[in-house]
Amino acid sequence: MRNYIGLIHKDAESDYGVSFPDFPGVVTAGTDLDNARAMAEEALSLHIEGLVEDGEAIPEPSSLEAVMADPENRDGVAILVAVKTEAKKAVRVNVTLPEDVLEEIDAFAEAHGLTRSGFLARAAKHEIEQMNDDYNYAEERLSA
Repeated sequence: MRNYIGLIHKDAESDYGVSFPDFPGVVTAGTDLDNARAMAEEALSLHIEGLVEDGEAIPEPSSLEAVMADPENRDGVAILVAVKTEAKKAVRVNVTLPEDVLEEIDAFAEAHGLTRSGFLARAAKHEIEQMNDDYNYAEERLSA
C-alpha cells in the first residue's frame, strides 16, 4: 500500500479541503477532519484507478520535505493518505486496427473524456462480461 501526502486547507466558513501535490487538480473536502481524511482516501484511490485504466503512469510519492519545500504548500497541514487500490501495472501493447476504426475510437473516447487506452480497456472488459453472461446463460439452458 502506498502513502501520498495530502494537504488539508481550512478557510473560515468552509469544509476541510484536501489537495494532493503529486496529483495536481485532484481535490476533495470533508465536513470535519475525519471525514476529510476518508474522502481523501476515496478520491485518491478513484483517481489512481482511473490512471491505471487509462494506461497512465502513477507518480512515485513525494517526500514530506519535497512537498513542504514548495512555498505554495506551506499553508496546508500535511497528512499521509493511504491508497486503498490494488493498482495493476499498465502494459504497453501494439495493436493493428483499420484507420477508420481507430479514428472512430479516438473521436468517441475524446467526446466522453477518455483516452484511447481507457476506452479500449473499458470496451474489452464490457465485451468479456457480455460473452461470459451469454456463455453462462447457454450453460444454464442446456442443463435445465
